[in-house]
Amino acid sequence: MPIGPFASTVGVGRAEPEWAALNKVQEIVGKDPIFDSGESSEAPLQLDDAVLSGDVSTAPDSIDLLIVGAGLSGAVLAERCSKLGMTSLIIDKRDHIGGNCYDYVDSNGIRCSKYGAHLFHTQFERVWDYVLGFSQWIPFDHRVKGLVEDKAGVKRLVPIPPTQETVNILFEESVHSESDMQAWYDKERLAPPGGEPKNGEEAALSRVGPRLFEKVFKHYTKKQWDKYPAELDASVLLRLPCRTSTDDRYFPDPWQALPRRGYTRIFENMLLGDPNITLRLNCDFFKLKEAGSLPKHKLLVYTGQIDSYYAALGMPKLEYRSLRFEEEFLPDPDGGFFQEAMVVNHPSPDVPFTRIVEYKHVPNQPQEVKEGKVKGTLIAREYSSAEGEPYYPVPNPANRALYEKYADLAAREEGVAFVGRLASYKYFNMDQAILNALEMFDNLKDMGRGSGRLAWMHRSGATFLQL
Repeated sequence: MPIGPFASTVGVGRAEPEWAALNKVQEIVGKDPIFDSGESSEAPLQLDDAVLSGDVSTAPDSIDLLIVGAGLSGAVLAERCSKLGMTSLIIDKRDHIGGNCYDYVDSNGIRCSKYGAHLFHTQFERVWDYVLGFSQWIPFDHRVKGLVEDKAGVKRLVPIPPTQETVNILFEESVHSESDMQAWYDKERLAPPGGEPKNGEEAALSRVGPRLFEKVFKHYTKKQWDKYPAELDASVLLRLPCRTSTDDRYFPDPWQALPRRGYTRIFENMLLGDPNITLRLNCDFFKLKEAGSLPKHKLLVYTGQIDSYYAALGMPKLEYRSLRFEEEFLPDPDGGFFQEAMVVNHPSPDVPFTRIVEYKHVPNQPQEVKEGKVKGTLIAREYSSAEGEPYYPVPNPANRALYEKYADLAAREEGVAFVGRLASYKYFNMDQAILNALEMFDNLKDMGRGSGRLAWMHRSGATFLQL
């Protein structure tokens, strides 16, 4: 069994020196205004009764922006627009801020995520500079292991995405250089019959070949999407990383880090205490709309499912995949940990879950965990599901065609901005969601406030807001 958290010679949560050096985050950076004000709690702050009440009648009766959803898209727009003196009311059906990024400290003292592990990484300097204002950040090089059968049918722990080590362990190869690895790929790959891959299976075979496809990607994809790769767009598996080096980091982005006191703290610093931003949780937008209880607003910013917004039209629903988490607390595991890394994927078809996450491995745990005072550990088995909170749009031609019909309706909807992954039917990483919201804010700011009127416009496929 593992002894201690997943670490390298550089430290806990870090890659080996050659690859850790590529991370531009090398020390604790950023600002946490709430911590600087004297708040020492590692857990999310207790929100006011009014915020949790679900009662919008106690909120301002007129605002500039009515924002549906307290996740990244809504929070960034509210925070940025406040700098222009604009007022916002954010409502959310859940009882917390942060959307799917919400994390908390459980009764055992372990920081964990309600909606699955989140790893912040970005190639966008603008996004990195922005988030530095709302949290302190710890360098973190996310690395994933997979429990995969080797040639003898024995499950071995190997790096995911595949590296030289993965190939050598699973197939008893002798790959020891990048040129060796490139030659191995060239020998394994199968070109699509028509030149361009028509589906996910052809894309995967063209990237990694049949042996890695079968052992690592085929059945994992089926569990994740409830569709085999041949039933998905080629774009889904064309993104498979083909590492030729020993770099076992999951992401190649130049900035990779974890918020020192959790993701929820970012939202607390963005939203709480701003006189231009009002929060009301436990609010169902559609029920409030039907009851005529929504306050007056110049613009509605809708970050939910676009098909839910138009449900009254009776159109087919878009297809999403969700996640179900089966959590288990182990009070006294050998060595203090259940598995060798934070994330261990299980791509074989004989296991019903896709992966196991053990939060205790990450370096932004509360101090008592890092000091070894919490003996137990929390694991979460993840099962893909068609039911539950929507996580991933299902990328295939039928869903794409249906979304275009919804997008056409949205383009003609006056006074409403459809923002974020659910409204766009497109999966965004955290940094992409932030960048999307920042660019929308740019459009709003550039249009100016001269007319005193908010309108929603589309120009050459771009989204603009006008005041």
